Amino acid sequence: MREPDLDIKTIAKAYARWAPVYDLVFGAVFARGREASIKAAERVGGRILDVGVGTGISLPDYKRTSRIYAVDYSEPMLKQARERVVGQKLDNVECVAVMDAQSLGFADAVFDVVIAQYVITAVPDPEATLDEFARVVRPGGEIILVNHIGAESGPRRLFEQGFAPVARKLGWRPEFPWERLARWAALHGGVRFVERVPMPPLGHFSLVRYQRLPAEAAAGIPHSAA
Repeated sequence: MREPDLDIKTIAKAYARWAPVYDLVFGAVFARGREASIKAAERVGGRILDVGVGTGISLPDYKRTSRIYAVDYSEPMLKQARERVVGQKLDNVECVAVMDAQSLGFADAVFDVVIAQYVITAVPDPEATLDEFARVVRPGGEIILVNHIGAESGPRRLFEQGFAPVARKLGWRPEFPWERLARWAALHGGVRFVERVPMPPLGHFSLVRYQRLPAEAAAGIPHSAA
């Protein structure tokens, strides 16, 4: 088992500091990724679990026909999300709850979509978190990620590796490789890789979609991710 290189206390402290300025600092930078991931989620529709919802900046962008369940580990971030839900009368948001992404308090296969925006590089164990996403999404439903993906070579890779110790204190991994996501899907066996789409800024981020396989398909030969 991979030893976590981030711990939950560090992450909680980091995002408590980010909470007052998060929307100002990251709102515009991450807007295209948020919009693309929500659009992809709403092509499936139904019950959508938004993991790592933070300040709730994405919540007003969902159609009112979607039923949204919003969770995050950071109470200071969620305080703003709750205020946004009340202030903008977002009556399609079913809950806003403190929850660990690696241990979601939901039954198996209850969501049509699990969406995680800029989350998977900011949890202690990304693979365990992805396993949990796969557990709570129904067969045929989707897991939709939008996240920074580390460079495989060149100057950006060197920068990300050098910046990594500082980034850990800020609550994320800048050098997170695509290979970890591909390997997770291949080993899990219960998901099918659908697509990876570059996202701005500069294509350093990606929208990634997986589909949860029916039980009979998952019981067959393991599937690999492209």
